[in-house]
Amino acid sequence: MLSVLSYGRLVARAVIGGLSQTDSRDYSLVTASCGFGKDFRKGILKKGMCYGDDACFIARHRSADVLGVADGVGGWRDYGVDPSQFSGTLMKTCERLVKEGRFVPSNPVGVLTTSYYELLQNKVPLLGDSTACIVVLDRQSHRLHTANLGDSGFLVVRGGEVVHRSDEQQHYFNTPFQLSIAPPGAEGAVLSDSPDAADSSSFDVQLGDIILTATDGLFDNMPDYMILQELKKLKNTNYESIQQTAQSIAKQAHVLAYDPNYMSPFAQFACDNGLNVRGGKPDDITVLLSIVAEYTD
Repeated sequence: MLSVLSYGRLVARAVIGGLSQTDSRDYSLVTASCGFGKDFRKGILKKGMCYGDDACFIARHRSADVLGVADGVGGWRDYGVDPSQFSGTLMKTCERLVKEGRFVPSNPVGVLTTSYYELLQNKVPLLGDSTACIVVLDRQSHRLHTANLGDSGFLVVRGGEVVHRSDEQQHYFNTPFQLSIAPPGAEGAVLSDSPDAADSSSFDVQLGDIILTATDGLFDNMPDYMILQELKKLKNTNYESIQQTAQSIAKQAHVLAYDPNYMSPFAQFACDNGLNVRGGKPDDITVLLSIVAEYTD
């Protein structure tokens, strides 16, 4: 039988041993982007970090790396409104808030909320709708904090498998949750969700984890197994290799989007909802591809 003193020594050793294995290094994200607009301007950024009506941002602060994607609702074009203005301004505002340090890493919903309410308070009304996904890596805690509103989203891949992902939010088929600003008097006629409705999560990441954040133009055209096949080609953690893989993924999704004989995830979802649909889904595509690495100044 162990004496109290011996037992105490064993416990102390176990605690000290556990602490010695704690990774005290700061983590960061090495991120590259690529995208395609529906207007075929392949890989061309429009008005900042925008591909078609999609928008994105990549920002760094001393405590965290933050990135986001947004998908402007194209139907506003029928009313003379440029859908990319809403999504683009939303993402630019999020980026500015991060760079100014006006955010808490563990609360990405707060970044989205503050950005959205700034848009609401603009003197010149900014009309439109957009989905949004915000991803924050807390450098010291190694936790990934996320907020996703709608059908954009993210995957965390480790060892060739998806270990964490966002949940898609739909009111009904092809009608995702979205932030909106409607013309005065038309608020009730435009679907609008609160930023607080965003699905939020926290997840512990490891060095070498791959994080793919994208708009629905990717996920509607490429199932997980295709994405994972492309990610297997990522052999290095340098920016050039990440950029090349991001381009490969975005390009394949773009090609599949215009294949009339391909049974895309979107077409399968449509069939599940009683619609006779086949082929890819032509759409704007935005891909942010990140690898968790040790932080360096």
